[in-house]
Amino acid sequence: MIRSATADDAGAICDIYNHYVATTVVTFEETRVTIEEMRQRLDDVLSSHPFLVAEANGSVRGFAYASAWRARSAYRFAVETTIYLAPDSTRRGLGSELYGNLISQLRVRRLHTAIGIVALPNDGSTALHESLGYVQVAELKQVGWKFDRWIDVGYWQLTL
Repeated sequence: MIRSATADDAGAICDIYNHYVATTVVTFEETRVTIEEMRQRLDDVLSSHPFLVAEANGSVRGFAYASAWRARSAYRFAVETTIYLAPDSTRRGLGSELYGNLISQLRVRRLHTAIGIVALPNDGSTALHESLGYVQVAELKQVGWKFDRWIDVGYWQLTL
């Protein structure tokens, strides 16, 4: 089941996200997020954009959301999209379903452009974005530093 996230989901979202914070470079965040911080992030996103969770058997298995691309008013029709899945829920079609649902909601809201940012290399995220119609439009070399190494970042764009 895919549904809008609530403050009650903050703990489960933290569990998923903090796995990636602690063990991967897919997020450049380096400190675990607290439940209180996640509740605030949920509130911030939900005040203007969709924040979805995928739930199975009463357990949150992933989340996806959109946020403003930039603060300037001319960017108001562009969003950054983000998705994270529980490690045991990848490569099962859940990402496509969850992200596809998010994209549908963005279209209903008459947004124009979705931008996905991917730490490279990341074959799974690259494949997910491209399967949903995103096209790589840029690659920035060595812009992130985590776990004692430089990380490149790719930008994927979808015209909604």
